[in-house]
Amino acid sequence: MKTKLFVAALAATALVPAAAQAQRVPAAVVAVVDTDQISQSCTACRAASTSLQSQETTLRQRAATLQQQIQTAGGPLQQQVAALNGKEPDAALKAKITAFQNQQRSAQQELEQGQQRLASTQANVNQQISAKLQTIVASVSASRGANVTIAKADVMFAAPSVDITSEVLAQLNQQLPAVSVTPLPQSQQQTQGR
Repeated sequence: MKTKLFVAALAATALVPAAAQAQRVPAAVVAVVDTDQISQSCTACRAASTSLQSQETTLRQRAATLQQQIQTAGGPLQQQVAALNGKEPDAALKAKITAFQNQQRSAQQELEQGQQRLASTQANVNQQISAKLQTIVASVSASRGANVTIAKADVMFAAPSVDITSEVLAQLNQQLPAVSVTPLPQSQQQTQGR
């Protein structure tokens, strides 16, 4: 009986390495992609960046205009309130103060909506480029025999032969010459905000 148990245990241990080998992961064949270079030099990236910078400049100019309008409207009001020396303002001055506060709130809301629109547009651009880039990186990696691709910024050293940036960039420029520089569709904005 002991002999049978010993033989069964020996047979089981002989099978374990075979099972472990069947579960082994293949050796890594690594490629690197310079995502910083791609984001700075791809055709769609540069065009989108220019458009986004223009939108940001317009928003900053609008903020300066609104701030100037509020300062222009608020200065005389502040002087009128100061001239009261702590007395209660009359109905006309109260109405002016309320109108001024409404103007401030409206300006703040306008700027917040502009910032949200700009952030949504940036997210939309990033989403379009990222989706296409992932597909292209997977395709180029597979064609070069790589089963792992890492961003060059995350690597201390990589031989030039494993860098697939130029191939990825060429395909990205070909397959995605432009992107929509508009805010995300409403349904995606709501999903993103959660």
